[in-house]
Amino acid sequence: MASENKNSGKAIAAEAAITVTTPVIAEVPVAKKVIFKKRYQVLGVLCLLAIVTYLDRTAASVAEHGITDSFQLTEKQFGWLHAVFSIAYGIFQIPSGLWGDKFGAKKVLLFIVLWWSAFTVFTGLSPTFTIMLAVRFVFAAGEAGAFPNISIAISKWFPAYERARAQSFVWMCTRMGGALAPLLILPIMEHWSWRTVFYSFGIIGFLWAILWYKFFRENPSQMPGITNEEVEEIEANRKVKKSHTLLSFKKLVSNKNLWTLMLMYLLYMFGAYFYLSWMPKYLRQGRGFDMKQAGFIALPFILGALGCLLGGFSTDYLCKKIGIKWGRRSVAVTGLMLSGLCLISAALVANNFTCIVLLSFGLLCKDFTLPVSWTVAADIGGKNAGAISGSMHMFGQIGSTLMSLGFGYLVAETGDWNLPIILIGIIVMCSGLLWLRIDATKHIDNLD
Repeated sequence: MASENKNSGKAIAAEAAITVTTPVIAEVPVAKKVIFKKRYQVLGVLCLLAIVTYLDRTAASVAEHGITDSFQLTEKQFGWLHAVFSIAYGIFQIPSGLWGDKFGAKKVLLFIVLWWSAFTVFTGLSPTFTIMLAVRFVFAAGEAGAFPNISIAISKWFPAYERARAQSFVWMCTRMGGALAPLLILPIMEHWSWRTVFYSFGIIGFLWAILWYKFFRENPSQMPGITNEEVEEIEANRKVKKSHTLLSFKKLVSNKNLWTLMLMYLLYMFGAYFYLSWMPKYLRQGRGFDMKQAGFIALPFILGALGCLLGGFSTDYLCKKIGIKWGRRSVAVTGLMLSGLCLISAALVANNFTCIVLLSFGLLCKDFTLPVSWTVAADIGGKNAGAISGSMHMFGQIGSTLMSLGFGYLVAETGDWNLPIILIGIIVMCSGLLWLRIDATKHIDNLD
């Protein structure tokens, strides 16, 4: 009897121990699952791509003195080097987005990153300026699909209430890529050559493609290690459209709100593309900067990254306080007007340090409005958000092309490097004024 009581006491004690310790063990993985959600890992990989994209895109700008010396380029020819990129980039915006809708972001991003990485390497192999122009065009045709398909991946992997923040981080990382470019490119050029820059960046693109192929899954439910709770959270709130229909041509050409948005973005990109194309050359030849001081080129992009992040959070906050119409509009008007003033002031000041500071704040204010533009395209587009965003971005590339060529021709004809900056500042302010005519509450289906 005593033996039975002793055994019973041991059994009860064992059960009590199990009862106490089991919840403690179960709590540890739950905390990790909350911190390391799979969708944030996906966002991290997409942000890496955003950095790679802008490393490749800005390489020709930062390495301009090596390329110019090798091919003996004039200002007009240098303008065409960037114009052919903008032309191809604009042409393939909508087709690459539709391709992603049909085949999925995994396949399309894998293909186009391998494509443009190969042509990044071929850029370094270009024996003549004419061949480099052709390579640059084909390179841009591939890179055009990057952000439409990043958006497709975000739409499938994030609840609707987290998408704006996810986009803000992606665009912030594009500016980080622009900031890293001179810090990587100038030392490579000093020790090797400008051609080595393109070989190196091409390899980085290939490595990202391998990571993407092994890691990413098209739908959250297919991802190894994801919890059922996270899958349910995403799928219940992501609102992915099940079919893609193109807007009719009549609806596109008859809506004033849409045309104002597209014209605004054309003028916006006229200013924004200066930083991606002509700024290093302007600082070196127009201002006499020493290009070994890479921080001067990096500073505008560092502040631009901050602007992207602040703009997305600011417009969401103001929309809750004063409504969508003025919550979007007020951020955009304020940012672009201040950006234009900074650019004009930068061209007029004599001190080089003051100039680069003003240019940097000009990009910060301009990028403060960037998430607003893309969010309003979605607001207006509704079920046709992809088509509206693609149309807006395509118009933006018209502005990029005009700026690339106009800057070079204006400098060649006048010899004045500051005059184009003043004109860019005025155009950016006009872009801000157009926001007074853009209403984010008017959906495409309801426009007159």
